[in-house]
Amino acid sequence: MKLSTKSTLLAVAVSSACMFTALPTYAEVTANAGVTSNYIWRGLTQTTNDAAVQGGIDYAHESGFYAGTWASNVNYGADDVYSYEHDMYFGFSGESNDISYDFGYLYYNYDDEANFDFAEVYGSVGMGGLSLTLSVLAHTEADEADNRDYGFGEATYVSLDYGLEVLNGSELGFHVGYHQGDFAEDFNGVVGGYADWGVSIAKDGFSFAVTGTDLDDDGADAYDNDSVKFTVGYSMDFEL
Repeated sequence: MKLSTKSTLLAVAVSSACMFTALPTYAEVTANAGVTSNYIWRGLTQTTNDAAVQGGIDYAHESGFYAGTWASNVNYGADDVYSYEHDMYFGFSGESNDISYDFGYLYYNYDDEANFDFAEVYGSVGMGGLSLTLSVLAHTEADEADNRDYGFGEATYVSLDYGLEVLNGSELGFHVGYHQGDFAEDFNGVVGGYADWGVSIAKDGFSFAVTGTDLDDDGADAYDNDSVKFTVGYSMDFEL
């Protein structure tokens, strides 16, 4: 999730621990924590190319239902009001005749002063290591300017991903995506739709990624989103 730790996580961890005592044996609660040299979301830095600390808690049931929460520090510039991103999501995933599927709802929560919370509905289908995902703007608290449309479905992100195992258990991944719509432009600070791409390799919690976009060079700035970026990270999962 943007699916990439605040004091609110402590409260979530406590409530999840209490919930776990009443869960049946076929349900699972896990936690995750990680650090990354740069928080990249859809090809764009969310931390002005600085490091991020991230973590979350997930609940999964054998029926395919899941729910979770995730948080990261963010920084979009020296004079902005953003300091954190806190995501909440739920969905349903499974597999049928070698076709995997996943669909759900994801809410992105930011500082109150930002007034830019938004939510998406998403769906994904996959076969083998290949998956196709579509995320659609559901709603937002942001105010739209004249001649801008932040309505349902007016911003979308579609991505194609392929992963395979190489080098004694290392996971090699390839990604391409396209983000478009008035809300996407205004939230990301870009003009028009844009494509992003990435190549990553991961093993035993460690990861290395090379990412980029087709954005034009508008001169030097704190984001440098028109340049190729190299990111390293480490993450851990825990059973609760």
